[in-house]
Amino acid sequence: MHEAALHVGLIGLGTVGSQVADRLLNRREVLRRRAGVDLVLDRVLVRDPTRPRAVAVPREMLTTDPADLLEDPCLDVIVEVAGGEEPARSYLERAIRAGKHVVTANKVVMARHGPELLELAGAMNVDVYFEAAVGGGIPLISTFKVDLLANDIQRIMAVINGTTNYVLGRMADAGLSLEEAVAEAQTAGYAEADPTEDVGGYDAVSKLAIMASIGFGARIHPDQIYREGIEGVEPVDFRYARELGYEVKLLAYAARAGERVEARVHPVLVPHGHPLAVVEGAHNAVYVEGDLVGEVLLQGLGAGGRPTASSVVGDLLDLARSVHRQVQHRAAAQFDAQVQVVPMDEVGTRAYFRCRVADRPGVLAAICQVFGEEGVSIASAIQKESDDVSAEFVVTTHRSPDAALRRTRARIARLDVVHSVRAFLRVL
Repeated sequence: MHEAALHVGLIGLGTVGSQVADRLLNRREVLRRRAGVDLVLDRVLVRDPTRPRAVAVPREMLTTDPADLLEDPCLDVIVEVAGGEEPARSYLERAIRAGKHVVTANKVVMARHGPELLELAGAMNVDVYFEAAVGGGIPLISTFKVDLLANDIQRIMAVINGTTNYVLGRMADAGLSLEEAVAEAQTAGYAEADPTEDVGGYDAVSKLAIMASIGFGARIHPDQIYREGIEGVEPVDFRYARELGYEVKLLAYAARAGERVEARVHPVLVPHGHPLAVVEGAHNAVYVEGDLVGEVLLQGLGAGGRPTASSVVGDLLDLARSVHRQVQHRAAAQFDAQVQVVPMDEVGTRAYFRCRVADRPGVLAAICQVFGEEGVSIASAIQKESDDVSAEFVVTTHRSPDAALRRTRARIARLDVVHSVRAFLRVL
């Protein structure tokens, strides 16, 4: 730590990096007053120094050599906003081993390697800040690590991917197909050219892995989390869901289950009275239940350069203040590797089925017989004529093991009187 200054190396100068660099370069005096020390941007690692940038960074600050940042003893902190698993993970490990503090917005690295990096940082007596890795501008990690530290977290439920929430909202309100809604989201700048990471639920899985690991003090790897994307949801499902009193959301869900943890991401019918049912557009929201605090809802913009840069610079300010005051702000990283994730087959949940069936006597009896044989109790049913020879039959169930619900779905699909099971969604 240098006299009254924190010297910063920045990895990445894209959408988020440009916002971070702009704040450090052009709001330096404001940040100094807030931090108590001068935040000095010294070096920026980029792939192409000649590329036009959204922010004017002096050419002498730019480098293509990682060693110029990671091995420079004059740099106190490395800020990583480049994204991707490698080489970002290696850069962060090298920085920590060199005794540098780290601030990162990298959800993939923190989801897959966060516990190891945090434990290494503890051994090296440096800090790792990663507020921007989950929820963009929403202060989630600090809430878990500081404000809710006295609580045993019981449950985390989150609408944590702005792209899918925007897409589902347009399908619900405008009757768009998934493809049409994704195309609109791409035009609006909410979706990437390849939307698979969002639409397939992978982004939400990474964020849930981080939240569940921190919230439950466990090593929850993304590969342990059950995942379904929104590819199977059709516009008609929103109409039926609303008729039944629900909205459709892609939900990231984690909860204590005795000595184990449930962790899953999939589309869910959320009751109209629940706070997550009204999360609109590209916003994110996280609903947390603690044994002392009860229910807490955090909501805001979850993506984009500005909200993410807000969290990155906020982490830098927090780090600068703690270093300046010589306060060890880092909470001890403890992750129990023995905590098991409940297999999805054993998870108890409710379900929504939408079937295309033959419009003739005996159909409902045949379907209900399957439900009965699998021990799945029907909560509600709607049948509507579709054409002269077929009808749509919509069923919601009471709570049952997920394995029984999926067996029921498979058996119903094989019935002669059932043309297809068009949708199978869980119900909160």
